Amino acid sequence: MSAPDGSPVGAERSIGQLFASATTEMSALVHDEIALAKAQLKQDVKRGATSGGAFTVAGAVLLFSLPMLNFALAYGIRTWSGWNLAICFLLSFAANVLVAVVLALIGVAFAKKARKSKGPQKVAASMKETAGVLQKAKPHPRTELAQDRAPRAIEPVARSSS
Repeated sequence: MSAPDGSPVGAERSIGQLFASATTEMSALVHDEIALAKAQLKQDVKRGATSGGAFTVAGAVLLFSLPMLNFALAYGIRTWSGWNLAICFLLSFAANVLVAVVLALIGVAFAKKARKSKGPQKVAASMKETAGVLQKAKPHPRTELAQDRAPRAIEPVARSSS
């Protein structure tokens, strides 16, 4: 078994290797969170498109079916009941409006689902939380490294005049 950078798991790794490994894992995490946001946004767009489609169908049904359905239904009601033709046309119109209202309610239901979805907001909050944790993370001070890296006095170098 080996670490993401190829070194054995139990072996001591240098600070550079650890930093490279952390950077690689962090990059993968950010890419995965972006992919999750895209997937959730795609789902929200699909719900919105379904809502728009339902509204469009409702409008098309109301617009294109009114003349033919009104005539057919009105004459059918008159034949069945013997009522006045004007009342039969009003009942036919009411039936078309009822169908359009049902389709509009379906559109409203899908629009509410799309609006309530908090998918991208959840991912953004998660990314902010990850960034906040990383900003607070500080390396532990090491006394032996600090002494080794202390600036030394600059020694003069003799130059030849040749």
